[in-house]
Amino acid sequence: MQSPHVDQTKPGNVTSLDGRRDTPAAAQAPRTGASATFSELLKRVKAEGLLNLDPRYYAWRLTLNTTLILAGLGAFFLIGDSWWQLPVAVWMGLCGGQSAFMWHDAGHKAMFRNKKAASAVGYFHANFVNGVSYGWWVNHHNRHHSNPNHLDFDPDIGRRTAIFDIKQYATRKGTQRFVVRYQSVLFFVLLVLESFKMHKTAVKSIAQGQTKNPVLESVLLALRIAIYLTAVFTLLSPVLGVVFILVQQAALGVYFGLIFAPNHKGMAVRDGEEETLDWLERQVLTSRNIRPSWFIDFLYGGLNYQVEHHLFPAMPQKNLARARELTREYCAERGVPYHEVGFWASYREVASYLHEVSAPVRRGEVDRDGRLAA
Repeated sequence: MQSPHVDQTKPGNVTSLDGRRDTPAAAQAPRTGASATFSELLKRVKAEGLLNLDPRYYAWRLTLNTTLILAGLGAFFLIGDSWWQLPVAVWMGLCGGQSAFMWHDAGHKAMFRNKKAASAVGYFHANFVNGVSYGWWVNHHNRHHSNPNHLDFDPDIGRRTAIFDIKQYATRKGTQRFVVRYQSVLFFVLLVLESFKMHKTAVKSIAQGQTKNPVLESVLLALRIAIYLTAVFTLLSPVLGVVFILVQQAALGVYFGLIFAPNHKGMAVRDGEEETLDWLERQVLTSRNIRPSWFIDFLYGGLNYQVEHHLFPAMPQKNLARARELTREYCAERGVPYHEVGFWASYREVASYLHEVSAPVRRGEVDRDGRLAA
């Protein structure tokens, strides 16, 4: 399913992937789901207490996450200097991804309403466990939630090499243009570098004064790297130590990427100086759910309920399944498109969308300045 590009400079006009515009009559027709209001859905959600915190649930999640990490560390020290450490490296990479769900939910106040408690969990799991700047991430993620898939306002779109609209091609230079040409494949291949990019961004954002607690973040990052490198190169040979680090970081990067890739990529994209979609449409039309199961829920940390997470960012993870049922019912009643697919289908849609967006580049329809040929 290919999602249209909504041109925010002309509300009501929709541009398909091949560049064709709807007729003026269609553009003037009542907007799909125009009678839907977020306040009505919010009432239904609040009536069932789905926004209420559940400290016991997150105590269990934090305990589980800690247990997974300790199991990996135990294996690391028991196995010693052996190439059997590589499965451990993959395991620790996956544990890092699970830890990301902890700082994510803490940052959204879904875990604690108390800012100090939330920040403590956030800084520990982001900076110390994963080497990511929690302060940078909070600011970045809040802007993403406010305007998902908006070319001008969503930083998750702006910081990628891949393009999500052909107009972005003009800003890509050198090897970036090669990546764009084959982005339906290279987008996924380059996920192995995602963790390294997050480390680089952490250092850069702290150095440039973009975080509120630069000293705390710097100390946690330095402590992490000192303990990490000491453990790896004390127990393992130099070559195995380097390979261990590369495998672990690649596994973490791929896991990060596979979590975020299907959430919005290939859904409605907007641009322009204003945001004309209301909160409900903005979140539902730009988000894709992955059909749930106990395994998918665990693998994605609840982010497979992307529609509901964007509508209710502070909702505890365990309540998203019920919120999904209420949201699907409400969207069906009001004619709001609600998109949910299976695991593999979600990545096929992302790859297909990236392939279509970059098609003019492969066909030679873009000039040297990155503009579509007349």
